[in-house]
Amino acid sequence: MHRMSVEQYRASEKLPLVVVLDNVRSQNNIGSVFRTADAFRVEHIALCGICSTPPHREIHKTALGAEESVAWSHHDDTVECVRELKERGYKTFAVEIAHNSIKLGAQNTQLVAAGKVAIVFGNEIEGVQEEVMELCDEAIEIPQEGTKHSLNISCAAAIAIWEMYKLLRTKN
Repeated sequence: MHRMSVEQYRASEKLPLVVVLDNVRSQNNIGSVFRTADAFRVEHIALCGICSTPPHREIHKTALGAEESVAWSHHDDTVECVRELKERGYKTFAVEIAHNSIKLGAQNTQLVAAGKVAIVFGNEIEGVQEEVMELCDEAIEIPQEGTKHSLNISCAAAIAIWEMYKLLRTKN
């Protein structure tokens, strides 16, 4: 199938996208985000707060080795992580249903105007911390039409990363 080796992947050009996980408790969700990040050559994953870190058996179960290819770091505090990203020129978006959030799926060129983007996903129960929400430049929302108004974080991450991939690849 002509897949890259881990070494080739690490040396390849990455999408200028950082995924921030804010206190995600499920190692399976974390592993799934790694696997999606690998698929779209995401630049980096920032694991914050209570997030487990590789190597971990449960992360590996869903990441299937992507935790070896995708660059990652751990941060004790999500607020500090987002501040650092903003200082480095990233436009930051909380993926959360919020007042005045930008809906994904339309031609959202304003989302990638800065060129470097960070998207923040919150805890499975509590969502993105309020302090982090206030620090982010905007909130983006995945439109939903059913009776539920939330998605599992691994599903939400896959959708949002795909949408950012389309926008950032078109821009570059």
